[in-house]
Amino acid sequence: MILLLKSTKYNTILYFLSILAFIIGFIIVIPLLLAFFYQEGINIYQAFYYTIIISLITGTILKLPTDPENIYIDLTTAMLLCALGWIIVSILGALPFMIGIEKSFVDSFFEAVSGFTTTGITVFTGLDSMPKSIIFWRSLMQLLGGLGILTFFLLISTRAKGETWQLFSAESHKINVSRPVPNVFKTVKILWMIYLGFMLLESIILISLGLAPFDALTHSFTTLSTGGFSQYDASIAHFADSGYSNYILIEYVITFFMFLGGVNFLLHFRFFTKDYESIKKNSELKTFLRLILYSTVFISFLIIILNTAGDFNAEEIFRKTIFQVTSIITTTGFGTHNINSNFFPAAARQIFIVFMLIGGSVGSTSGGIKVMRLNILGGLFKREVKKIYLPNHAVLPVTLDKSIINSDEINKLTGLFSFWLFMIVIGGIITSIFSDLNGWQAFSGMFSAMGNIGPFFFSVEKMASLSPIIKLTYIIGMLAGRLEILPIIILFSRKAWRD
Repeated sequence: MILLLKSTKYNTILYFLSILAFIIGFIIVIPLLLAFFYQEGINIYQAFYYTIIISLITGTILKLPTDPENIYIDLTTAMLLCALGWIIVSILGALPFMIGIEKSFVDSFFEAVSGFTTTGITVFTGLDSMPKSIIFWRSLMQLLGGLGILTFFLLISTRAKGETWQLFSAESHKINVSRPVPNVFKTVKILWMIYLGFMLLESIILISLGLAPFDALTHSFTTLSTGGFSQYDASIAHFADSGYSNYILIEYVITFFMFLGGVNFLLHFRFFTKDYESIKKNSELKTFLRLILYSTVFISFLIIILNTAGDFNAEEIFRKTIFQVTSIITTTGFGTHNINSNFFPAAARQIFIVFMLIGGSVGSTSGGIKVMRLNILGGLFKREVKKIYLPNHAVLPVTLDKSIINSDEINKLTGLFSFWLFMIVIGGIITSIFSDLNGWQAFSGMFSAMGNIGPFFFSVEKMASLSPIIKLTYIIGMLAGRLEILPIIILFSRKAWRD
């Protein structure tokens, strides 16, 4: 006889974590079938087979003591569930790397967290020769992580009492307060339809430009999710290096779809419903476009003036610059040219690290603090300037798109931004203590982790060789950046675990 949990909170958390473990178990069947298709050998078969078995056993153990009728989701429970959910899927997602290609637990867990959080930092080298099923699993993790794997809960949690929307809003940077439709489940379906539709469209275009279907599909997975995992050590530069005749068009296509991934998906919905007026008025989109275009022009101008490009012509300079600018501000992390090379002047690299912090739009698949929050912080600064010369009794609200931002939201934003910077500083210091990286490189690693971006100012080989302490610090940074810090803080709060 199984004793059911009396605690509603623990019951709810274990119930949904069990479903998540079952989902991972069933999804792993896809790379297992690919392993058989490509005849990749017994080690790879076992890697996915054992992961399926362990996932199903984990789901069963977690579900046994739960009562499906005793479920209630409030904001605290949702945040705990989000934090634990990412840890569970990352542990299960790490198993194929440990079993199939014999990576350590820390490296495998790091790669899985980087995948599901769509960060894109890798500690794996020799990607070109890795089994295709392993490469596919890395890409699939980012596809699932793009709009948030926990959104799957919303399609299966019809029996939950309370606000099921809390599961979506707990992963707060993935969606704004507005929704395409009032019904939360229809909202999720609409957003995933747009997401998968873009992914399929990009795959078709890339195939038409000469990519193998496998390459096109896996790179589309990691473009729309703004994750940036590639199956090649050279990333997108591989296509130029390997002599693809359409590599220029391939780079422009990927640039465009990275941009789409960095735009609020609610704006995509409005585009398809022909609500063009609200798109035109959206200040976040305007700022996002300006940041990309102005910085591309400025960096291209610097490269030409300082003559850092060598034999590259004007089109190549523009293409490589707009690709890298878009890749970094959308936190995708693909590369067509090494950002550590002399091609990009020091000022360009400084712009890149600022863009790592900013990220893309609210409601996109991008990381970072988001462009909308940059606009709000800018409005807050303007208000403080106006206070200097206006009467004390003047009412000066901070507005965004003609809507007043209340003081609670401003306080939350400034607190979040401050703690974001604090974590970057702590991560940079830990990196400096346990490695021989200089200060600039050390901080770039934590910037990359917190911004869920991928690139950093040292080599992948160096990242792979870093101390496990640094890697665990970056894992916390990736999770905190993905979940916007609060769920990770709540995870360590005793009060949050009380019913």
